[in-house]
Amino acid sequence: MTPDNVQQFLAHLSERVGRVVLGSEWNTRYAFVSFLVRGHLLLEGVPGVGKTLLARAFARSLGLGMRRVQCTPDLMPGDVIGANVFDFRTQSFALTRGPVFTEFLLVDEINRTPPKTQSALLEAMQEKSVTIDGTSHPLPSRFMVMATQNPVEHEGTYPLPEAQLDRFLFKLEVGYPDEQQELGAVLAHAGSGGTPDLDALGVNALATPEQIDALREVPSRVRLEPSVARYCVMLARATREHPSLAVGLSPRASTMLAAAARANAACDGRDFAIPDDVKVLFLPAARHRVMVTPAAEMEDVRVDEILRQILTQIPAPR
Repeated sequence: MTPDNVQQFLAHLSERVGRVVLGSEWNTRYAFVSFLVRGHLLLEGVPGVGKTLLARAFARSLGLGMRRVQCTPDLMPGDVIGANVFDFRTQSFALTRGPVFTEFLLVDEINRTPPKTQSALLEAMQEKSVTIDGTSHPLPSRFMVMATQNPVEHEGTYPLPEAQLDRFLFKLEVGYPDEQQELGAVLAHAGSGGTPDLDALGVNALATPEQIDALREVPSRVRLEPSVARYCVMLARATREHPSLAVGLSPRASTMLAAAARANAACDGRDFAIPDDVKVLFLPAARHRVMVTPAAEMEDVRVDEILRQILTQIPAPR
């Protein structure tokens, strides 16, 4: 596989997902970049803007086995990762696998469940394995988490800890569609009660598992010049020094940003990364990893405004 193959596949993927969620081109691209570099995705938006539909259409188009966890305050870690259950017939313990044992895990309203259950995903997202009663169990090689959260309702929610937020490659803010996109969605899906039928829309796997695995190997062959890598580092260090930010990007974040830049280059059919790859990914890769100071928060300074300011202040290499 070559970057041209990646570019062509993304075009087909965007068209297929766009049948279900209109105006989703950039979100589909970010999701695909995350998948290519084995990252995870956090979607934030009010109910009804297509977050779950985007996840379903994306997983179906990639041919990934998908399972869904609907988070609630009483959800326990064992409900996510599974547990060893005693079988009276065999007089022994047998592993009951939880929904995390899948290729694509949709965690709906992740901030509705307590930190103890949220942390059950940490090992899965970082190590691609889970530990149950002292035994480590590997997850599928194509394992990916896409989580959603509602930014409006705060009653009965548990904000994600910084350590877990850092495991997500991107945080995407899914807003309302424009008038034409919303009208198109109403005309296209009003006959199905507002819930599109993916089969009727022809949303199916675009490639075999072997072809998908080959696509994921392409970014590792994309050239990353030291100047572009240094640009990632300088942006990360600028977030640590900005007076309006209490916490900046970690070295892991700058490393993941550089890896995502290589995947984004492949999505454009290039075998080399450029500063523009970093620029277009910086906001979704950084907005959930930084913390605004109390003083800036009182002045209603938004995180994205600070990050855009940093982009203008740090000169890109030529």
